[in-house]
Amino acid sequence: MIGSAVAAISLLVLWATPARSQTGVMDDPDQAHVWRAVMQDTNVPFEAREKLVQLQAVFDEAQVPRELVWLAEVESAFNPSARSRAGAVGLYQLMPQTAKSLGLSVEPMDERLIPEENARAAARYLRHLYCRFGDWALVLAAYNAGETRVHRLLTETEANSFEMIAPLLPAETRAYVPKTEAVLRRREQCGLRDLRPTGARLVASR
Repeated sequence: MIGSAVAAISLLVLWATPARSQTGVMDDPDQAHVWRAVMQDTNVPFEAREKLVQLQAVFDEAQVPRELVWLAEVESAFNPSARSRAGAVGLYQLMPQTAKSLGLSVEPMDERLIPEENARAAARYLRHLYCRFGDWALVLAAYNAGETRVHRLLTETEANSFEMIAPLLPAETRAYVPKTEAVLRRREQCGLRDLRPTGARLVASR
């Protein structure tokens, strides 16, 4: 319990602290250590146990690494009814405009609330982002902060990695990527660099 409390306090400090170097959060030992510590004490969400196989099939169909189904733990703790104050909805917290661009309706019936449809759209979007950026850390940064912002930062700084643009990203995104990495290491014993698409090879076009 004490260890968990210390980890939680450390997380609050990390979220409020600006990036301190050009190395980015993936190489920040504090971020990585704290998120690993938090995940070490975190059990699989109950909701994930009944949805996991179905979600993996959806991601397989989209030819996206099935390990990324665990992004739902980061986004919503596998709550299909989750809503954010910014307007994101569902397992993978899709914003209205993103959902519409992926073929989902948000009114009168909000298809983002249907777990399979939400997951299918999220998998398609992750595939699109990988084809654009060719790097899963950049994909996650774009998923969280917006692909236009990530592309602009890469172009303006002539960077080619998440680590290089991390200091210029919002604090939420700087924490989002290592948090997702910690979830993957806890649930699948793999990191972002270990992810491999299923089926046909994804080709980056950036």
